[in-house]
Amino acid sequence: MPRSTEIRTKPVIARTRRTILKAGGTLLLSVIAPLPARAAQILAVRVWPADDYTRVTLENDADLKTSHFIIKDPERLVVDIEGLDLNPTLKQLVAKIQPNDPYIKQVRVGQNRPNVVRLVFDLKEEVDPQVFSLKPVGGYQHRLIFDLYPVNPPDPIAALIAKGGWTSAPQARAELPPDLMPNRKPEAPEAPKEQVQDVMRMITITLDPGHGGEDPGAIGHGGHREKDVVLSIARRLKAKIEQQPNMRVMLTRDADYFVPLHVRVQKARKVQADLFVSIHADAWIEPTARGSSVFALSEKGASSTAARWLARKENEADLIGGVNIHEQDRQLARVLLDLSTTAQINDSLKLGKAVLNEIGDINRLHKGRVEQAGFAVLKAPDIPSILIETAFISNPQEEAKLTDDGYQDRMAEAILKGIQNYFARNPPMSKSRMT
Repeated sequence: MPRSTEIRTKPVIARTRRTILKAGGTLLLSVIAPLPARAAQILAVRVWPADDYTRVTLENDADLKTSHFIIKDPERLVVDIEGLDLNPTLKQLVAKIQPNDPYIKQVRVGQNRPNVVRLVFDLKEEVDPQVFSLKPVGGYQHRLIFDLYPVNPPDPIAALIAKGGWTSAPQARAELPPDLMPNRKPEAPEAPKEQVQDVMRMITITLDPGHGGEDPGAIGHGGHREKDVVLSIARRLKAKIEQQPNMRVMLTRDADYFVPLHVRVQKARKVQADLFVSIHADAWIEPTARGSSVFALSEKGASSTAARWLARKENEADLIGGVNIHEQDRQLARVLLDLSTTAQINDSLKLGKAVLNEIGDINRLHKGRVEQAGFAVLKAPDIPSILIETAFISNPQEEAKLTDDGYQDRMAEAILKGIQNYFARNPPMSKSRMT
């Protein structure tokens, strides 16, 4: 009897094992099977309007695939973003477009189809859009960038003319004040009336407030941003230069927006600048670092480890601010190659020394000489160029100085005096229009 019972129970045990294996296999397949793809999330939206171009930034938690096209009459830019569902943060983009935006009237946002969001930008004029993605860097995650450039960009010289800053009449081209020209030759006898009066040409200065827009630059312990401080100093300096009878000035940016390094150089060359002055507020890993510095370009490497570190940090501004790499590649051969001449660097060192002597009267100097390193923004081959670190924003005491109106004004005045002293010893020569 026991034997027959054993025979009868074996098939039951076998069936039970097969059932368990089958259930386990089903469970395993359900784990391995791919889950539906999660739609990316928009984390932040930002808009940076400027005369040069308007930038729209969508920060998100994944790399997004896009397609875009232009519709005419009226002008519209249509962008489809795949792998995205409409969320409240993206809807905020509508309210971010201001009436004074130079290029965008309004934007419409909607779910075009499942997992595809459509943006429609109603435009004020014809634009040349650049749409590209940026990998996570610094404090940013993935970013989708829309740069809307005008098809007919504003001419920088025309802009100076419109502001009254580009006049060729002799009476607007006064010489430097006599006290700034100690080696001035005795005046020649009065020329016959039919002879054209020999006057010094206008001096054109390009001021470059560092960083801007997506790139805040260094941030102090009190939360103040380098990009805001240096723009304020540059504006004060611009106002002082405009009061000089023989000088005119252009800012590479006059508001809070990002300008790529090579574009800053291009802007200076387009207005035939005699000088290029880039204004920054330094930062260091230790909050005790303090003092002002002036830098020029180097052909042979940095003059110190700190100068090399600073140049590398400043040259990374394009990564933070966000440059369309494919577009930059087309410009690189023309602009950022190291074409700077020995003469340009020598003139830059003279300018830097003149400015350093003046700013040393209002703040301690970090180094008592002009330092050198491979700053990309100083590589204009035919323009003496310096970079001024006005103080360490990473130092709480100097951060307080940098945000003080009086200090900003004294710093601007010192830079102007340095520029004037440089030209007193190095009068600008006449030169043909640059192409």
